[in-house]
Amino acid sequence: MDLLLPFRWIYRGLVWFANSPRTLITSYLLMIVVAGVLYSHFEHKSAPDSVWWAVVTASTVGYGDISPTTFGGRLLAALLISTMVLLVIPLITAHFASRLIVDDDAFEHAEQEELKADVRRLRVLVEEMAARQGVVLPEPPRPVPEVAPGDRRRRRRR
Repeated sequence: MDLLLPFRWIYRGLVWFANSPRTLITSYLLMIVVAGVLYSHFEHKSAPDSVWWAVVTASTVGYGDISPTTFGGRLLAALLISTMVLLVIPLITAHFASRLIVDDDAFEHAEQEELKADVRRLRVLVEEMAARQGVVLPEPPRPVPEVAPGDRRRRRRR
């Protein structure tokens, strides 16, 4: 039994969620409506006041003109703020940041595969030419794994 399976599903769900602006906006609006309805129920407030409270609370502005007085209302406020601050706002920010930070010079996957195939063909040609000329080619150097900055496990080159 894989204990990490639920976390993988959650991660995949978050990735899907974060990569869809339509889903992000729809989820935000749905959270505001649901929070407004629940707030109206807990605090016995009107629908417009409850939706206003949900928007102000979700945006973490907190004007203070409307605030929960019941346990259910306060629990709802804590959940709404936590969800917005820890999940929705970072996902929206990450989505837009990923769209702004695009490397136009980066190779597409198909281009990378084409380059790899070209290198393989060149290697075969060089080996054939070397064999015809009686030249012994040196062994290609082994790739040294890169160590991230700050990683304490330094690897020695051989």
